[in-house]
Amino acid sequence: MNIALFGGTFDPIHRGHLVVARAAAAKFQLKQVWFVPADIPPHKQKSPVTAFDHRYAMVTLGVASEKEFIPSLLEAPDLAIPESKRKPSYSIETVRRVKKTLGRSDHLYFLIGMDAFREIATWYKAEELLTECDFIVAARPGYSLADVASALPEKLRPQASVTKLFRKEAMDGTLVLRGATLHMLPETHEDISATQIRTAVDRGGALKRLLPDLVAEYIKKEGLYRKTRTRD
Repeated sequence: MNIALFGGTFDPIHRGHLVVARAAAAKFQLKQVWFVPADIPPHKQKSPVTAFDHRYAMVTLGVASEKEFIPSLLEAPDLAIPESKRKPSYSIETVRRVKKTLGRSDHLYFLIGMDAFREIATWYKAEELLTECDFIVAARPGYSLADVASALPEKLRPQASVTKLFRKEAMDGTLVLRGATLHMLPETHEDISATQIRTAVDRGGALKRLLPDLVAEYIKKEGLYRKTRTRD
């Protein structure tokens, strides 16, 4: 069985996330896509993030109509540990925990957007993470295969002469390197960001194009995002 982990802040989950997950499921024959909201996103520790309970609730509502999509508590907070002492949610630890539960015939992927992947070299134990499972990298406008290669940790990057050849290559196909296998997911043409949504909520704008209906209703009911914030 092919399974993908789709991690993120999901603050909030939106239609863009769902479109990417559907495209990945179709292209790579994924039987399950686990949506994994992070308790403490490592790259956003200095930015305010909506409480995990709200973000997990929105993920659950957002994927309710998709039988292949699973809301996951893999990175839920340990309530026995005071919030001030909880450590960030590191993807490599999550991936390794999941792999211990899988069968021999299961194949694990890590689904990630290009905006996040361009910072992969700064992630905790990035080189080890890239060896743990195949990555599916969702394309974004303006990025080429060279940008994917250049984003890798230095030890895993192709030679500069090879990367140069990728500059005119669209994000397509599979990039197999020593220590990393990266599958490209073509652009999905859903240009939606969480920042855009929070601004729309704060200004009383329409949300139907941006969010699943149940998520929009939850945000309104709970009074989330009523003050404009600057985090992504």
